[in-house]
Amino acid sequence: MKFPPLYLRKGAERRLRAGHLWVYSNEVDTQRSPLTAFEAGSQAELRSSADKPLGTVFINPHALICGRLISRDADQGMTPQRLSQRMELALSLRERLFSEPFYRWVFGDSDALSGLVVDRFGDVVVVQISTAGMETMKEAIGRAIQRLVHPRAIVFKNDGKMRSVEGLDSYTEAFEGEVPDLVRVRENGADFDVPLAGGQKTGWFYDHRVNRQRLQAYAPGKRVLDVFSYVGGWGIQAASAGAAHVTCVDSSSQALDSVHHNAGLNGLSNVETLEGDAFAALKALCDEKEKFDIVVLDPPALIPRRRDQKAGEQAYARLNQLGLRLLDREGLLVSASCSMHLSQAALLDIIRASGRKIDRFVQLLEQGHQAPDHPVVPGIPETDYIKACFVRSLTGFL
Repeated sequence: MKFPPLYLRKGAERRLRAGHLWVYSNEVDTQRSPLTAFEAGSQAELRSSADKPLGTVFINPHALICGRLISRDADQGMTPQRLSQRMELALSLRERLFSEPFYRWVFGDSDALSGLVVDRFGDVVVVQISTAGMETMKEAIGRAIQRLVHPRAIVFKNDGKMRSVEGLDSYTEAFEGEVPDLVRVRENGADFDVPLAGGQKTGWFYDHRVNRQRLQAYAPGKRVLDVFSYVGGWGIQAASAGAAHVTCVDSSSQALDSVHHNAGLNGLSNVETLEGDAFAALKALCDEKEKFDIVVLDPPALIPRRRDQKAGEQAYARLNQLGLRLLDREGLLVSASCSMHLSQAALLDIIRASGRKIDRFVQLLEQGHQAPDHPVVPGIPETDYIKACFVRSLTGFL
């Protein structure tokens, strides 16, 4: 299959040769191949400045990331058959990893399907498309899902922020079946009903699955504070593992209604909620001299863009100081981050500095990572974004 050429500037192919899959608009030689000549979602043959073939890409001339590598073979574009093969390969990994059908089936670039996320909730599959190129494959995506897992419902929940960047409309619709109000999730021995239409992302965050499982080992008999709780993923799993009492904090009343519902779903009567801004709620708890054995901090990305680095790091520092203040003697802080721009080392240093500021002796017990249904591609740092530090905090120890 022959595609129109897209030429790179001199040296721009280095990052791609090292393993990355993205082409930025300022890397394109627009004299030889004007971006305006391409339609959003079309495919092109990527060529170096020396006219050597580098592969095929999806193109969006209106986006900063204007090219996304499909194949390193210049003769192979994205076809329904190739897409289905990659989805089948991604599925085989998840089926080896998990005994039940609750997982992230496709994780974008990590599964060589840039712009596509697929989450599986038993017999309901939720799809999110974030690029113009993948939008052209929408029918093929739905057909591949039907062929591979025969679900009751396939929902395209295409309402992510990236769609506006790509010039795409937002919508939620059923490809098969009906759009359910709730989807059921089973994770680490606990059940959850999560809202689909009004929920965040696909409705659930599978990426911290392993870290939530590790929390369960520390939870029996403990008082747990779950901050930025959403529908109670951390807190309810701690309670189901034997925590004495759990308090979930979130700014969304809808999310906290879901916490109560999910607590009842698991037969738990020791879960309470606190509605409000997390920082204000933590400060109020400090002022009231409340203490907990475990504090979980799992905020949304506080550094969404590189230019937010300084303000975001300051926010993480404030958050961790407040969390440490609320810990009883020999308490456990679980400090998590989904900010791609904050490294594990940087998060740990923020915790170190926070401990010193309030005179706490901290010990790093474990470092968590994203679950294996969110594989990392070493050449694509953007695929490595989840981190969690399990830190023991001691007062009057040193």
